[in-house]
Amino acid sequence: MFRGILITVLAVAVVSTSYWGYKEHQEKNAILIKAENNYQRAFHDLTYQIDQLHDKIGATLAMNSRQSLSPALAEVWRITSEAHSDVGQLPLTLLPFNKTEEFLSNIGSFSYKTAVRDLTKNPLTKEEYSTLKKLYSDAAEIQNELRNVQHLILKNNLRWMDVELALASGQKQMDNTIIDGLKTIEKNAEGYSESDFGPTFTSLQKSKKSFEHLKGKTISRQEVQKIARQFAPNNIQRMDVTENGEGSSFGFYSITMHDKENQHDLYMDITKKGGFPIYLLHNREIANQKISLNEASNKAVQFLKEQGFENLELYESAQYDNVGIFTFVRSIDNVRFYPNSIHMKVALDNGEVIGYSGRDYLVALKERDIPKPGIVMEQAKKQLNPNVQIQEDRLAVITNDLGEEVLCYEFLGTIDNDTYRIFINAKSGTEEKIEKLKNPEPIFRDI
Repeated sequence: MFRGILITVLAVAVVSTSYWGYKEHQEKNAILIKAENNYQRAFHDLTYQIDQLHDKIGATLAMNSRQSLSPALAEVWRITSEAHSDVGQLPLTLLPFNKTEEFLSNIGSFSYKTAVRDLTKNPLTKEEYSTLKKLYSDAAEIQNELRNVQHLILKNNLRWMDVELALASGQKQMDNTIIDGLKTIEKNAEGYSESDFGPTFTSLQKSKKSFEHLKGKTISRQEVQKIARQFAPNNIQRMDVTENGEGSSFGFYSITMHDKENQHDLYMDITKKGGFPIYLLHNREIANQKISLNEASNKAVQFLKEQGFENLELYESAQYDNVGIFTFVRSIDNVRFYPNSIHMKVALDNGEVIGYSGRDYLVALKERDIPKPGIVMEQAKKQLNPNVQIQEDRLAVITNDLGEEVLCYEFLGTIDNDTYRIFINAKSGTEEKIEKLKNPEPIFRDI
């Protein structure tokens, strides 16, 4: 009797285990098939986008109309963005493909920069036309290599999942056609240097966020500890300093501080050159709110003054849970310099500064010659939507979409219940940027 029950139980267990294993196998296969389909789609989309890119660049070479050239170059920029997205969806984490991505990025930067300028007043130069011809030739090479890989994938029914496994394991597989093909593309892309984009290309590059322009001597480990204690006036019991960027004029020290009394850790980065704090993070729990957001902003202002900062103006404030978030910008002679911004966090339980980021402020910290506006304030106002009710106006320096600093008239205005910040170029009178400011978040209550 007992033996029969035991056999029945074991039989049920075996059947259940087999069914569970079968279902697991099915689900695993379904996930693998879905991943494979996504990889195949991304690759074939990439091949199609490169085909389109080659054809669209070729079309620009035959254009003579300024009205046709600008939208065509904007289309080139759109295609490179989509190609970038497709590359990002392929399993290439362990396969260097950065030169090809850099090439696509450079094409996008060149086409965008050219498309948005007024080609009627500033047409393509001979160098830029030569650049387009070179891009057309380079795109043709990538197109041919991708088509060759695509042909082999379809002919031999190759799977991208095998590529992912081969890259992850580092093992040499019997057929590495896809990997070898992509390596060929990457090797060829090394020849597409920045010089191919002509002498104006340097202005297209996004500004590298370094601190090499900062003034001051290179500080020692002992000096950096003193600066850290002054900037983070907690009861520091232990401090560990790590040096980064050895030999670089824009290297920095990373400091970990332990407040033994309160059992908190603080983290800082300080530049080697000049000893400027880059960021501060105080890692602690925030208790219930005891001070207002306005009181916290006064604490932030007081902290900045104690640290020797001048000519700063509170630009934005917000509250998240029990923390106040503040942004300060540099202001000289009633002109705001938005690239010079400092971001701070203040705890609303005791008004302590628990977060500081001065990276943007340091990167843009330089002497500037402010040009005289080409138009007056009243002329700039005429460029605004007539429905905008102006609340504030001032001069400001901002960074536009091309990474260039421009002098603008800044207007803070409203349309119905929405608030906008509008920047009008103080030289040309064109709209540089429009920002819709966030409305207060609604309060949701439990029903």
